[in-house]
Amino acid sequence: MQAAVMRQGSDLQRAQALSGYLFLLPSFALYLAFVLAPVVVTCILSFAYFDPMLGSRWVGLDNYIRFFTDDRSQQIFWNTLRFTIFAVTGNICVGMLFALALDRKMPAIFLYLFRLAFFLPVIIAAAFVSIVWSYFYGDDLGVINYYVIRLGLSPVHWLTSSRYAMMSIVIMDVWKNAGFFMIIFIAALQGVPKTLIEAAVMDGASYWRRFFRIVLPWISPVVFFAIVYASIGALQVFESVVILTRGGPGDATRSMSIYIVESAFDSFEIGYAASIAVVMTIVILAITIVQFLASRAWVRH
Repeated sequence: MQAAVMRQGSDLQRAQALSGYLFLLPSFALYLAFVLAPVVVTCILSFAYFDPMLGSRWVGLDNYIRFFTDDRSQQIFWNTLRFTIFAVTGNICVGMLFALALDRKMPAIFLYLFRLAFFLPVIIAAAFVSIVWSYFYGDDLGVINYYVIRLGLSPVHWLTSSRYAMMSIVIMDVWKNAGFFMIIFIAALQGVPKTLIEAAVMDGASYWRRFFRIVLPWISPVVFFAIVYASIGALQVFESVVILTRGGPGDATRSMSIYIVESAFDSFEIGYAASIAVVMTIVILAITIVQFLASRAWVRH
């Protein structure tokens, strides 16, 4: 009797396990087809010369050697890192300032209005935002230069000068994405124990002293998440650069994502484009790992 019950339980467990695997099968198949398979193919192509018309041949590390020795690819690589540094810094700092400004008592209608106003750009597609900002940045008919001229100053070549083009894209990126980090930081600030803040106030600590000694250490895990998230997104910047400058002037704003697309679909150097994609993936992983290691020194556990 006991053996029969155990056998029925075993059969039931196998049936449940089989049902679970069958439910997982479609999602696993999609993941295999659209994520793992392209990754494997990209890694293989990065060691080959592949042309849809001329065929392919194995070239070993030639694509990687070309990337790390070519002056143009090095400039594009540093463009991407420079954009990442400024965009991440701007988004985190501005988002934190917005969160601190709204984390206080005020009429509910104003609170929700300001939050909506700051968060609204986040839900607008990057392509539409870039098109609008291209009118702001126009040399002759741009909105910003209109007021610059009215002030008696010379118009600024926001998108056609290598001196200002990268800064212009960073400003637009911060305007669009800072509201996302603001919402995250507001949620984190509301989790800081009020008793700690009240005790610091009674001890006579200033606002910024309370922020750096109590609030920031308390929300440091959220800040760390925001930095990692913003870094991964900035390293893959594409739409805003394509629409605003197309990577120009020259290669002053060209990112690695744009370089991959141009190499693969304009020059038909698919193997070289695959090697750039692998390098960019490794860079993203390396920066993320460094951030995780560095977080041990300042993130509260």
